[in-house]
Amino acid sequence: MTKQLSPASDSVICHSFVLRASSFAGIPGVVPRDRAGQRCLPSVERLDWRVVRLVLFDIDGTLIYTGGAGVKAFGCAFAAEFNIPNGTERLKFSGRTDTGLAREFFLQNRLEPSPENFRRFFDSYVFWLDHLLTQTRGGVFPGVWQFIHELHALPGPPAIGLLTGNIRLGAEIKLRHFELWEVFQTGAFADDHEDRNQIAALARQRGSRLLDSPLRGEEILVIGDTPRDIECARAIDAKILAVATGGARFDELKAHHPDWLVEDFTKVKAKEVCSEG
Repeated sequence: MTKQLSPASDSVICHSFVLRASSFAGIPGVVPRDRAGQRCLPSVERLDWRVVRLVLFDIDGTLIYTGGAGVKAFGCAFAAEFNIPNGTERLKFSGRTDTGLAREFFLQNRLEPSPENFRRFFDSYVFWLDHLLTQTRGGVFPGVWQFIHELHALPGPPAIGLLTGNIRLGAEIKLRHFELWEVFQTGAFADDHEDRNQIAALARQRGSRLLDSPLRGEEILVIGDTPRDIECARAIDAKILAVATGGARFDELKAHHPDWLVEDFTKVKAKEVCSEG
């Protein structure tokens, strides 16, 4: 049964576009430490199995809104690299992976979905994305920062990661723009796999490696804004918090029976979804 919370209660894409070096801890597996050099991750021994040990966030429509910068960057890249204007008109973006969308575009326009065409497209896409984020109105959704602070304040705080249909560099560009990138310790992306369920499986594997122990499904919380986020959470037996801030209406999300469903992050407390009392 969905809990509606009250306010109180197969190829890796290589990119030549260069961004400053990332401090993303989960890849290739750097373990965060405190100033004394001690590990700052919760140990298995002192956590009850009911407690969430890994929280995985979707990005677009969940953490941030970009004023359409991502879709516009897709369109600009299609036009610039393949001389095809209005290339996004027949594409549905909500809950999709960047690599899946690019493949669909190639097939619609009788272009070979070759590694070279993927490279050309994504090199152009990240260039336009970085530019357009400065030209569009976007922001962090209400309550996101407070929810993250609450996660950090939990006894035995969970690791925090990404489970997203963005390519990794696209995710980094977006989240750095809104000063969120450094929050995340691990994650999986569209250049890991085109299938979102497989991306979820990789996110679980990387989270287990980060925490030095296998994660049970009930120890993982996936947070997203579309039915596809709910589906990929189910694929790894994870709990799911659905937020109606992006690609789907509240009633549409409710029909997919997430574990928790809220209008936005101001309507939920981290402790309510990360433990069972």
